[in-house]
Amino acid sequence: MSAADSGPATAREGRALPVVAVVGPTGSGKSELALQLAERLNGEAVNADSMQFYRGMDIGTAKVPPSERRGIPHHLLDFLTVRQDTTVAEFQSLARAAIADIQSRGKLPILVGGSGLYVRAAVDVLDFPGTDADVRARLEDELDAGGLAPLAARLALVDPVSAARIGDGRRIVRALEVQELTGRPFSSFMPAREYVQPTVQIGLNGDRAELHRRLASRVRGMVDAGLQAEVEALIPQGLREGRTARKALGYRQFLRVIDGVSTVAEAADDTITATRQFARRQLTWFRADPRVQWLDWDRPDLGGAAARLVNGAPGATPA
Repeated sequence: MSAADSGPATAREGRALPVVAVVGPTGSGKSELALQLAERLNGEAVNADSMQFYRGMDIGTAKVPPSERRGIPHHLLDFLTVRQDTTVAEFQSLARAAIADIQSRGKLPILVGGSGLYVRAAVDVLDFPGTDADVRARLEDELDAGGLAPLAARLALVDPVSAARIGDGRRIVRALEVQELTGRPFSSFMPAREYVQPTVQIGLNGDRAELHRRLASRVRGMVDAGLQAEVEALIPQGLREGRTARKALGYRQFLRVIDGVSTVAEAADDTITATRQFARRQLTWFRADPRVQWLDWDRPDLGGAAARLVNGAPGATPA
């Protein structure tokens, strides 16, 4: 390890650099890079993957097991049951409290995850409009009954900017809820990008065909590791009743296997396809942020290159 890779993280002006965010598509190696940075820079991890909030959803979310965390504390994992939900605004409060706690102990907070809006909520000046449980429930019932297309078409009429940016049911429901409650498009609540405190975002990306291979291998590995059994064990805990957890990648598909309407092979293939689509949406989101500094996940000195970006070493440029 070079001198540039060790010691406390500092900004170019010599001040302490409070926050690092490791972002990018699923399967790109964010969790491993966060561990490497935490080891090099005296850091702790703060989860920003919205599906890793759930206790018991371990295999299908690729949650790093405690035995593989190398002694690095991880925050905001496993704090919800599969029956529960949280909002981005609630996550914002939790994440900022965790970041402040880590900083108070002289450690570097390392936010890690691919849920783009959650990352922005943690690091950016961003306020969220309120919610209404009845409006949300009605829209979610419409989503369950009629599928994504009618709600997406409605959003395109009232908020074409958001409609062009988002494609998953939960966020479309939220955008329609905000528009109905406030009379303003959801996109109007996404201001210019401004950090709450100095932050470095490091994005991981690489060859698209390699990403597809990684994702297919990862899903098949999850199946071999017991994803179906994990889903079965969560049903008595309320997986079917949880509006968010039951729709997670892999869990939705394997509920169909348990119901006898899909085979394991079909569920694995469907999960691979859905995961590729999700990864593409993640890349679109993070590429829209010019502050993200991109590194190739295959570079041999990835941990060192990321640490140099954090430390602001002269000549440290994205791969």
